[in-house]
Amino acid sequence: MEIFRLAGKPTEKHSFLFNGDFVDRGSWSTEIALTLYAYKWLYPDKFFLNRGNHETDDMNRMYGFEGECRAKYTERVFKIFSESFSALPLATLIGKKYFVLHGGLFSDDNISLEDIRKLDRFKQRQPGQSGLMMEMLWTDPQTQPGRGPSKRGVGLQFGPDVTKRFCEANNLEAVIRSHEVRMDGYEVEHDGRCITVFSAPHYCDSTGNKGAFIKIGPEYKLKYTQFEAVPHPNVKPMAYASNGLSGMI
Repeated sequence: MEIFRLAGKPTEKHSFLFNGDFVDRGSWSTEIALTLYAYKWLYPDKFFLNRGNHETDDMNRMYGFEGECRAKYTERVFKIFSESFSALPLATLIGKKYFVLHGGLFSDDNISLEDIRKLDRFKQRQPGQSGLMMEMLWTDPQTQPGRGPSKRGVGLQFGPDVTKRFCEANNLEAVIRSHEVRMDGYEVEHDGRCITVFSAPHYCDSTGNKGAFIKIGPEYKLKYTQFEAVPHPNVKPMAYASNGLSGMI
């Protein structure tokens, strides 16, 4: 609601793209997901949703969305959400200039936009531990060239040279991704070709970071808006996460 207050609500002439991780970010995941789906139904050609690594069964079990669905609704509601998550697009191409996906780039330099288009997201419901879908949802940028192991234990990290080659091979200006907290809400890396935008301010009520979103105008220029967290009802953050993560049921 704060994003819509700042940026304006979606309309037929005002498009939005949300870049994954709609759920597991707090204690109102069902309300957020239903709001986004309602706008998708209302403006199917103007409102867009990419899948994130938290629109997956394993993460929902650990970080609280499955528990939230059980507490507020039923097990069946979670299964319906899970099925819907497997149908979400993995990436969006804006103006043939900006490649937007939740995680990042690939372990293979030869991956092209056409390879991504051929990926059957309906056949493979969950990303697994390897492969194209997993990398699109899980990888992160690094400052040093080349590729390195992921600090997450899943996926990998990719350097500015990897981003440069991917953009040049696919005639792109930049890759826009999310997936990682940025204290200023966004960060431009890899000589301007890798942009991280993170729209959850004061992440899990503990990080103190700003949130941000990007406006892309008719000439495809990027304008960044930062914002602070607003007060929420007196409910614990991550109230439905597993005990190992939050220390509460």
